[in-house]
Amino acid sequence: MEITEKKKVRRDAVYLAIKAALIVGIFALVFTFIFGLGRVADASMYPAVKDGDLVLFYRLDKQFVQSDVCVLRVDGKLQVRRVIAVAGDTVDITDEGLLINGSLQQESGITEETKRYDTEVSFPLTVGEGQIFVLGDSRENSEDSRMYGCIDADAALGKVITIIRRRGI
Repeated sequence: MEITEKKKVRRDAVYLAIKAALIVGIFALVFTFIFGLGRVADASMYPAVKDGDLVLFYRLDKQFVQSDVCVLRVDGKLQVRRVIAVAGDTVDITDEGLLINGSLQQESGITEETKRYDTEVSFPLTVGEGQIFVLGDSRENSEDSRMYGCIDADAALGKVITIIRRRGI
């Protein structure tokens, strides 16, 4: 092998290493600032999202609407919850069930009754500007806005865009 060929191989190896580092860097930036990936560690969203699933979420859109699924961090734990009400909506939980703006909600996929928790959150409540009210789909087992009240939409990590099923396929 000639010296020029060795230099050529060395130069190509350096270029390849630079390209690989650039791809890894772009991937890290995208998953740090634009998208996020989190592992669900509870059954609060069962059956839509199961314990052990991975959720891919979009960090840049904080304009939530009713029925969006969002990712939050509450007391240091990652939570996935469904948006039930947004700014200006009035939420009440009665013996009849969940009422939004006075209308009884008929939610598909929710098989458990929505009941009040014995906490400091009092109903009916009106969701403040820039806030959302969230509930888990597994209503009897969920730590959600019935416990900690409305949350700031900006405090949410993002909207779930896909679920990657890891168990129970």
